[in-house]
Amino acid sequence: MIDSLLNLVLGLLASAISAGLGWLAHTVRRRRRLGRVREFFGLPGGTECLLVVNRHTAATSSKSVSRNDVYALMELAALVRECGAQADLVAHDQVRQGLGGKAEFCLGGPESNDRTAAHLANWLPGVSFTAEPGPQWASTIAVGDETFRFGSADGTPRAYVLLARVHAGPGSRPVFLIAGQTATSNHAAVRYLTSRHRQLAHRHGRDGGFALVLRVVNPDAYGPDVVELASDVTVKAFATVG
Repeated sequence: MIDSLLNLVLGLLASAISAGLGWLAHTVRRRRRLGRVREFFGLPGGTECLLVVNRHTAATSSKSVSRNDVYALMELAALVRECGAQADLVAHDQVRQGLGGKAEFCLGGPESNDRTAAHLANWLPGVSFTAEPGPQWASTIAVGDETFRFGSADGTPRAYVLLARVHAGPGSRPVFLIAGQTATSNHAAVRYLTSRHRQLAHRHGRDGGFALVLRVVNPDAYGPDVVELASDVTVKAFATVG
């Protein structure tokens, strides 16, 4: 009887220790994962970041925002909250501060976001956006000798978006540029960034700059869900033109 009771107690004790060690290991992994996410996005707990909002290019009001851009901002806000940081939502023409003090997510191409236009001119001189006439207005993205035009290939509609991370200097917080040809492509790039930050950190470093052009396949049918890497244009984007 005593031996059976002792075995039961030892079994319960072993189970409790095993469960405790499992919980501790899970907690450590979760904290390490969160630490890597915070480091990549420049979002330590308790800090502030900027969500720079663009305008709806087709709307008459300068304060209108596309529905898909609102969805993208909501997903960015969820990421910020997960990191324990606080998001400051600011209109693109109301930002009056430099880079590096706060992490920044700048949404929209230069035609809809003045802040994006400034970032491209100062930090990504190899990138240009050129307006193209058509039934659905969208800019062509050019990086070095590569051109990415909105339209169809083999009958399948395609849109492109520039996703870039810029650092003003060592120890500065990053700026993420999400500059798409459409609001749907902006949303697709945000999803790509939030779901593949581990791969991006592995390839470019947790504090390295990069510039990617993403292709959104058939956005009319699939929305922002089918997105793929069209080209890594990091070297060309950061290169000085001339």
